[in-house]
Amino acid sequence: MIRKHFAGFAASALALAVTAQAFAGTVTTDGADIVVKTKGGLEVATTDSAFSFKLGGRLQADYGTFDDYYTKDGKTGDGAYFRRAYLELGGTAYKDWKYQISYDFSHNSGTADDGYFDEASISYVGFKPVGLKVGRFDADFGLEKATSSKWVTAIERNAAYEVADWANSHENGMGIQASSVVGDMAYLSSSVAAKDMNDSHGNSVKQFNARAVFAPLHETGNVLHFGLDFATRDLGDVSFDSRIRPRLGVRGVSTNGGNDAGTNGNRATFGGGVGLSSSNLTAVGAYDTDTVWGGEFAYATGPFSAQGEYLTRKMKADSSSYKDVKASGYYGQLAYTLTGESRVYKLDGAKFDTIKPENKQYGAWEVFYRYDHISVDDENVVSKTATRDVGDAKANVNTIGLNWYANEAVKLSANYVNTKTDNITNNVGDDSGSAFVGRVQYVF
Repeated sequence: MIRKHFAGFAASALALAVTAQAFAGTVTTDGADIVVKTKGGLEVATTDSAFSFKLGGRLQADYGTFDDYYTKDGKTGDGAYFRRAYLELGGTAYKDWKYQISYDFSHNSGTADDGYFDEASISYVGFKPVGLKVGRFDADFGLEKATSSKWVTAIERNAAYEVADWANSHENGMGIQASSVVGDMAYLSSSVAAKDMNDSHGNSVKQFNARAVFAPLHETGNVLHFGLDFATRDLGDVSFDSRIRPRLGVRGVSTNGGNDAGTNGNRATFGGGVGLSSSNLTAVGAYDTDTVWGGEFAYATGPFSAQGEYLTRKMKADSSSYKDVKASGYYGQLAYTLTGESRVYKLDGAKFDTIKPENKQYGAWEVFYRYDHISVDDENVVSKTATRDVGDAKANVNTIGLNWYANEAVKLSANYVNTKTDNITNNVGDDSGSAFVGRVQYVF
């Protein structure tokens, strides 16, 4: 009953926000103390910026068709689904307190037990230049993860993240983060979180993240960005899902929010997963620590941008029955805006943002190419199976795409994805596959 009432409220609020966009401009009270903005959602704020409230959201409707490696039988499969359907509430209270709640109606974030929240956090910015955030949020790790899903270049983020997907995910935990812009050329952050996963004594798994970015050039259209990332978690006495199962740029092989390829979608296990129970969990005490290091680079001049990231992971064994699992990945991406606009860059958060169309009639058009590579070294794999050979399991992914920013609210994307694997196949021996994925996005 509570869920029904919440869904009804959320739907009403969503309708209000969409309807509000039919009106333009700013409304001020007689006392000149409140401003109402309807462009890009519904925002109410006092003129002294001490209090504000904004209702917004994003809707991403995807369709993908794929074949060969991406399906277990090698035949063509497809998926039509909502990748994200967020209702977002955020604002300011007493000037120094910020809050953000993002609820995912597509159920691709969170779980039924913990709530389908992408974020639910409270921040304090009164200790300038240091900001503090508490609650549920994605840990800071990586340039492309720092960039909002609304404005990442490809439809799906790079495959390198998938070899250590816990490093920049909230995983339904609770954490605290401190971040700061330093000297108008650097961004630093660190966080510690208690994850929704316990050891055999009932203590939650603790995760620590740190990110440091040096950006001597950080204006839109003139960016030079270098970054280092670190994440670690303690897995002692913990039973957990150790599998490394990348989707390789094609979410439709396995997703929520609609239809996917079902049991025929091939989301293969590249490493980890040895000795799993029927519930896909390792034995308690199998591993000790799980550590990831990463590096970032970005350069932008005018309508051209280039970026890349590298990460390496080591899951250290804590039992003579297991061996260490090592994984690494990287990507490089080139993008160009045909209509001449530059990608917005923000030093606070060290991230790229949207492309704002200059021509209101034709919008902005962007083309890109991305190359991804991942490798998983799992010495626990000592015998060949029908789909996994002994040795490092690898994958190379090539993605080309086109983005049309029709206006500041609507973005249409089309990606062609081609992958080639080594030492791992689908059930009929395919070690390559291709996919076409499209997205319609509306942001308010």
